[in-house]
Amino acid sequence: MNGKLGEGLPAELSSEVSARLLRVVSVMVEETRPGRVEHVHMRSHLERELGLDSLARVELLLRVGSEFGKSLPESALAEAETPQDLLQFIVRAGDDGFSAANVEFAPAAGPTSFPEQARTLVEVLEWHAVRNPQRLHVLLYGDGGGEQGAPESITYGGLLEQARRVATGLVTRGLLPRQTVALMLPTGRDYLTSFFGVMLAGGIPVPIYPPARLAQIEDHLRRHARILDNAQAVFIITVPQAKGVAALLRAEAPTLREVLTPEELDIEAISLLYRATADDIAFLQYTSGSTGDPKGVVLSHANLLANLRAMGEAVGVCSEDVFVSWLPLYHDMGLIGAWFGSLYFGMRLVLMSPLAFLSRPVRWLRAISQHRGTLSPAPNFAYDLCARKLADADLVGLDLSSWRLALNGAEPVSPATLEAFAERFSPYGLRAEVITPVYGLAECSVGLAFPALGRGPRIDNIEREALVNRKCAIPAASGEADLVRVPACGRVLPRHEIRLVDEHGDELPDRRVGRLQFRGPSATVGYFRNPLATQALFRDGWLDSGDFAYTVDGEIYLTGRVKDLIIRGGRNLYPYELEQAVSNLPGVRRGCVAVFASTDPANATERLVVLAETREQDPGLREALRQAINAAAVDAIGMPADEVVLAPPNSVLKTSSGKIRRNASREAFERGLVGASVVPDRQQLWRLGVASLRARLAESVGRFGRWTFGVWCWTIFLLLAVPVMLSVLVLRAPTIGRRIVHRSARIFLALVGMPVGTIPDRDLPTVPHLLLVNHCSYFDALLLCAALPPSRAYSFVAKREFVDQPLLHAFLRALGTLFVERFEASKSVEDVDGIVAALQRGQHVVIFPEGTFSREAGLKPFRMGAFVAAARAGVPVLVSGLKGTRAVLRDRTWMPRRGHLAYEIGPLLEPTGEDWTAAVRLRDATRREMLRLCGEHDLER
Repeated sequence: MNGKLGEGLPAELSSEVSARLLRVVSVMVEETRPGRVEHVHMRSHLERELGLDSLARVELLLRVGSEFGKSLPESALAEAETPQDLLQFIVRAGDDGFSAANVEFAPAAGPTSFPEQARTLVEVLEWHAVRNPQRLHVLLYGDGGGEQGAPESITYGGLLEQARRVATGLVTRGLLPRQTVALMLPTGRDYLTSFFGVMLAGGIPVPIYPPARLAQIEDHLRRHARILDNAQAVFIITVPQAKGVAALLRAEAPTLREVLTPEELDIEAISLLYRATADDIAFLQYTSGSTGDPKGVVLSHANLLANLRAMGEAVGVCSEDVFVSWLPLYHDMGLIGAWFGSLYFGMRLVLMSPLAFLSRPVRWLRAISQHRGTLSPAPNFAYDLCARKLADADLVGLDLSSWRLALNGAEPVSPATLEAFAERFSPYGLRAEVITPVYGLAECSVGLAFPALGRGPRIDNIEREALVNRKCAIPAASGEADLVRVPACGRVLPRHEIRLVDEHGDELPDRRVGRLQFRGPSATVGYFRNPLATQALFRDGWLDSGDFAYTVDGEIYLTGRVKDLIIRGGRNLYPYELEQAVSNLPGVRRGCVAVFASTDPANATERLVVLAETREQDPGLREALRQAINAAAVDAIGMPADEVVLAPPNSVLKTSSGKIRRNASREAFERGLVGASVVPDRQQLWRLGVASLRARLAESVGRFGRWTFGVWCWTIFLLLAVPVMLSVLVLRAPTIGRRIVHRSARIFLALVGMPVGTIPDRDLPTVPHLLLVNHCSYFDALLLCAALPPSRAYSFVAKREFVDQPLLHAFLRALGTLFVERFEASKSVEDVDGIVAALQRGQHVVIFPEGTFSREAGLKPFRMGAFVAAARAGVPVLVSGLKGTRAVLRDRTWMPRRGHLAYEIGPLLEPTGEDWTAAVRLRDATRREMLRLCGEHDLER
C-alpha cells in the first residue's frame, strides 16, 4: 500500500506526538466502536482492527487535522491504514503551527507493535532480532522446573544466530529447499535452534515426539518409520543415543540419509540465499499414530501467521504478556500457540519440559506465580491433576492473581474439572473468569474458537435423551437428573467460518448436533503425500473437523469425536497401535482387543480403557496379564491404561468384516454389558434391516424433494424475471416499475409456498425516512419488494459494484435505485450527499446498514453512511428486521430451500443532532432494536 511513505523519515516520532495522535484515535474509536480502545496502538489497522469504515476515517482525518493544525491531503484517505501512516502524512503536510522541528525522536525501547508485514516465521524472528537483539525471548527451565538452578535465557538475537549455524550445517550436508528434516528432541535450546535452523536452510521441519525412555529408542524409531517414509525425511536431528539406529531405519524409510545431533550441525554460519515465501510449507504436523496411515498436516507460513494474528486479536495479546508453558513442542498447542505466539507478539515465554510438569505439577503453577504469568494453556487432564492431587503444603505462597487466561484445550473439556480448578485455587488469587475453554485442531493450525474475554466458562445443561436419540441440544429443565453438561468453546476466530451439517451435508440451525466443518486462512490444504486422506478431509470447500458439535448464539459446543482418535494427556493416541501390542501378549486372544476412551463417572474425566479377551481364569495369572498389558501400553504410547478389562471371548464387538467396533465396545463397557451375548436373533436382524431400508428411502426422498424444490424455484423465478426486467427497462418509470416488481415478487413467493403479507400503509410513517433492514441473503430484496407497499415509493440503496453488470445495473436504475461506494472513502462522502439530497426531496430510502451479507449468522457491524445521512438530513430511521432468508438461500449457494419468511417493522428513531456523535448514537440505538427484531446474535461484541 504505502511502502514508500516512511522513506527518509526517522524510525519513531516522539512519544508526546504519538500520544496526542493516539488520544484522538482512541476517542474516535470509543465513540464509534466502544470496547476496541484496548487495541489502539501506532500500527493498529484502522478498519480491520479498530472498525473505522471509510466514512469514519474521513471524520478521523478531520479531527487529526484540527488537533495538529494540518490540512491532510486526499491521498491520506486511500493510503493511511494505521496511526503510524497518519503521522507520516502529518510530517509531510505544510507548517500550520506544527512542524517537524518540534518533534523529538526517542531511541528504540523494544517492540511495542508486532511484525504485521512479515510473511514467514523466519521474517518474524528476523524482525525481532534486528530491532531488539537482546530482548529476552525464552526463559528455559530444565527438567527440574527451575528448582535446581536458574533458568537459561534465550534472546531473539541469540536464537537467530544459533539457528543460522544449524542451517549452515544442514546446507553443508546437502539439504535442499523443501526437503524434510525430522526433529526428535526434548524441550530445550537445541530444539528451538534446530527448528529454525531447518527453516532458514529452506527445509521443512517434521516434529516427532521423543521416547519416554532412551533405552527404548530403537523400538520408538521403528514405530515412527511410517511417518519418516511418508514425509520423505532426509535427516533426523535427535539425541546422540539415536545415532546407531539409522541403518535399521533405511529399509523402511529409504530417503533417510543420516541421523544428526545438534552438536554436529553447529558450524560457522554463512550467508544463505534461500528465502521461503508465504505459501511455502512451514512444517508438517503429524499425528502420534504411526502404524496406521500417517497424516502429516501441511501448514504454510501464511496459515500459521493468519492463525497467530487471529488468536492474538481474540485474546487481546500485547508484548507485556508473559506466557508460561510446559506443553511439548511437538504438539501444535505447545509449538504454535505457546512458542510461535510468544515469538510473534514479543511476549516473554517461560518454558519448561513436560517431564518437569508430569513429575511435579505444582512447578507449572509456581512458574506462573513467580514470573507473573498472564497466559498459560493446558489440556483438561492437567487442570484436573492440579485441582485434585496437589497437597495444600505445595501451594503455600502461591499467587495466581496475574493469570488472565487459563486456556483449556487439546482434549475434551470437563465442566467438573473447570469448577474444581476454580474452587481449589480461588484462595490463591485465581479469578473464575480466567478459566477459558477453547477449541482448535491441527488442520486449522491450532486455534479455531475462543470465548469472550473475561467471561469465564459457560456451561449448557441439556437433555441427555434428546442429545442421544434426536441429536438435539434441548436445555434441561431445572432439577432434571438425566442431563449432559457441555462447556462452550467460544466463537470462531476472526476471518474464519464454521458450519454444522447433518449426514446429508445440509447446514443445521442452533441446537442441532452435526459435524463441525470450518474454513479460513489458517486451514491446511491437506495431508502431505496422502491424497485419499486429503480428499476425505474436504466437503464442498469446507474442512471436516472430525467432531460433533452444536451452536448457540454463535458459540461452539462439542459433543463428541467422529473418529476413533483418543486424546490423552495432551497427545493424540490411535487405538490400533496399542491393540496390536496387547494382542501379541501370551494369554490374550489375538485380534480381540479394543482400546477406547470412556468417561469416568466419578469426576467426568476421560479414562483410557483396554478391553482384552482371554480364556484365563486363574486370579494370579489374570493379575500378571493386567500388569503385562500396562507394560505394553507404556512401551507403545508412553503411558499406562487407566483401566484394563479382561473379558471372556466374544466381548469385543466387531463388524462383519472383522474390524473392531470401538464405539460399540465402549458403549457395552459403560452399560455393564461386557461379556453378554451380542448376537441378535433373526427377528431383531429383520427389524434392523427394515429400519435401515426405511431410513435410506426417506433419505433419498428428502434429497430428491430438496432438489425438486430448488429447480421449481428457479423455473418460476426465470419465467417471471425475464418479462419483469424487460417491462421495467422499457418503461423507465420507477413508480410503475415498483408496482410490477411488487406484484411479481408476491406471485413468486406464493407459488413457491413461502408467502408474506404486505405491510399496511398505516404502519409506515408518511414523513421522509430511512428504512433500515438486516442483510442475510439475496432473498432479502425479493422479500422486501413483496412486503413493502409500492405506494410508498421506496428507493433502494445498492453497491456501486453493480456497474460491472450492465443489464442488472440498468434494471436497478430504472427502479430509482441509489448506488454507493463501499470502499473508497472520497466516493463514500459523495454518495452520502446523494442520499441526503434524496431524503430532502421527500423520498423514502431503504438501506442495509451492514453493507453486505455472508454465510455466517449474526448481525454484522454497521457502516456509518446511513446514520450520517439521516443526521445531516434531519430525518428519522425506521428500524425493521427480517427472518428466514439466510436459511432459504445462504451465501454462496444457488439452490433455494423451503423455509419460513417473516418481516417486522420496528420503532421510528429520530436523530439527536447533525454531527458525528449524533450519527453514532443513532447507529447504536438502531442496532439494539434490529437485534431484537431479527433474532440473530451480535457479531460486533
